Amino acid sequence: MRSRRLFFAALFLAFATAHLACSQQPASPPLPDIRQLMREVHDHQKELEKARENYTFSAQLSIQELDSNGQTRKTESSEFEYFFVNGKPIGRQVKKDGKPLDEHAQQKETERVTKLVENAQKVPPEKPKENEEVSLGKVLEMADVRNPRREIYRGRPTIVFDFVGRKDAKTHGISEDVSKKLRGTVWIDEADREVAHLEATFDDNFHVGGGLVANVQKGSNFRFDQSLVNGEVWLPTGAEGTIQLRVLLVKGIHQHFVERDFDYKRFHVEAEQMKGANAVTEAK
Repeated sequence: MRSRRLFFAALFLAFATAHLACSQQPASPPLPDIRQLMREVHDHQKELEKARENYTFSAQLSIQELDSNGQTRKTESSEFEYFFVNGKPIGRQVKKDGKPLDEHAQQKETERVTKLVENAQKVPPEKPKENEEVSLGKVLEMADVRNPRREIYRGRPTIVFDFVGRKDAKTHGISEDVSKKLRGTVWIDEADREVAHLEATFDDNFHVGGGLVANVQKGSNFRFDQSLVNGEVWLPTGAEGTIQLRVLLVKGIHQHFVERDFDYKRFHVEAEQMKGANAVTEAK
């Protein structure tokens, strides 16, 4: 009997201590309004689009062609060096399937990039038409937002929520049409109000040009990552996805792609290169 009383006394003490510890923890601040949060993210993204003009970066892209059973038939890889001219990203291919381009391929690539630069310099930066601009804010305007919560993502506090496109939403333009077909989850860095991670899936077929131009099939999906670079600006660090579509009612495409963006370098107006800035994935 004595040992039993001691056991219950110890159990009560443990519960009381746990309750006291919980009661002394500061309450988490309430979650922000998701619509307002996305307006802040949208504004920050506009600022980042200007800031990225001061950076160059490298990108590795791997594309797997899949058969009808999802098995890999062929894999191709490329490496590019990217820079921006009047807001337009221009990529110069430097490797194919892990090998540097030969002299003939380098010459053709130089000619291609030169033409792209000349065309970009002739045309001033353009603001996308309102009904053609694809943005997370526009996606969420066409979606129901669900299950907001807090999570730690890559060592930083984030606000996470799910979204599902509303089939009955009235749309204007292809970007809003796409939004109705998507469902997914977004991770927003709480301190910086930037998209840290996005996952989305087509939950219905999406027809481009009534299906005559292309038909993106249900189940196609993608995910996207951004991270703090050089402790000062958020930039893309990679993407991955699987897409299945039919082009011009003839050619079927079933691919899995992986892109990794790295080696960001910042430069001055005089094009003086600064030291490389690797993506920071954890808070310092």
